[in-house]
Amino acid sequence: MANVKIPIGPQHPALKEPESFTITLNGETIISMDVRLGYNHRGIEKACEERNYIQAMYLVERVCGICSHSHSTCFIQAVEEIAGLAVPPRAQYIRTIIAELERIHSHLLWLGVAGHEIGFDTLLMYAWRDREAVMDTLAALTGNRVNYGINTIGGVRRDISPEQLAGLLKTMDVLEERTKYYIEVASQEITLIKRLSGVGYLAHEDAVKLGAVGPTARASAVDRDIRRDDPYIAYKDLDFKVITDTHNDVYGRTLVRVGELMQCYNMIRQLVAKIPDGPVTVKAPRKIPAGEAFSRYEAPRGEDVHYVKANGTDKAERVKIRAPTLANLQSVAKMMENNRLADVPIIIAAIDPCFSCTDRMVRIHDAGHGRQETLSWQALHTYSLDWHRKQGIDFKALNAKLSRRMKL
Repeated sequence: MANVKIPIGPQHPALKEPESFTITLNGETIISMDVRLGYNHRGIEKACEERNYIQAMYLVERVCGICSHSHSTCFIQAVEEIAGLAVPPRAQYIRTIIAELERIHSHLLWLGVAGHEIGFDTLLMYAWRDREAVMDTLAALTGNRVNYGINTIGGVRRDISPEQLAGLLKTMDVLEERTKYYIEVASQEITLIKRLSGVGYLAHEDAVKLGAVGPTARASAVDRDIRRDDPYIAYKDLDFKVITDTHNDVYGRTLVRVGELMQCYNMIRQLVAKIPDGPVTVKAPRKIPAGEAFSRYEAPRGEDVHYVKANGTDKAERVKIRAPTLANLQSVAKMMENNRLADVPIIIAAIDPCFSCTDRMVRIHDAGHGRQETLSWQALHTYSLDWHRKQGIDFKALNAKLSRRMKL
């Protein structure tokens, strides 16, 4: 039987963001998969270099709506290291509380999406009901449900009152009881076990070789977690277990995430019990001294990496972000091999992908004499305008029309 190539995306009902996958099939069996990035590129790294550090902090928080605290904390950890700032212990604890609430939010969201992808919509409704409780808690603590804005350079923007901490503990009690039900479903519901077992297989050796991170790696028995291996904020003061599994498939990734939920509840209780008194911020300079720093953070999807280079001004010279989805994409191609076409949505969903975090673009042009150069920001802007003019788009007319609308 001849091989057939099937395009999935960039617009597809199973994908919440635009991304392109080309699946090579023999009958219904997947032979290989190619991934093409770039449909959702927003230029956040470059935009950070044109804004001061406070503005850039709020911008990187919008790299991802689910991991917003992950990105802003990872970024400002690098800035604070360059500036030599000692963040107060209470602020570190508050950052950690928000970090674990964000992990709970992310895992519950994933659990609902996974249920939806396999036709288990009751699980979607239950998990997203509990997710609402987490988002309400985050709103009470930070003022926002999605992009929390709790961080500032040198600490956090607002304190947490004793009453809020007491309410947080009550929410953890409720969520823990409900999560026990999800663990029971995952371990006893035969339909779910049969549907997910053996799907998206990723051997331990392949997970290590391909650089998998987060629950994707830990479900293939890779015992790695930045919170334990390279502690940051308040994780050095916490007693917790890194959840791993040996199923090496989508079922294992489900078990890892529900297991991590139970660890999150335990960590938040420890944080509330141990949170120290004191200030929540220190004064930070407007201009950051010249230097560079590399920051690591265990986001809900895996290790997040931010590199920041400062040049002594109020703006970063370079910001580089490596989100966990980018690290896991090579593993997805491996997971696809020898699976069925119908398994594609749940295999992709199993890494909890965020393509907004992932997309990057480098434009290289021929500089003559066999040399190639990376386009500068201004050159890329000019190239973009020229390209659109060739497509028949008149920017002067568009700008005039926009001006008239603004006057109205």
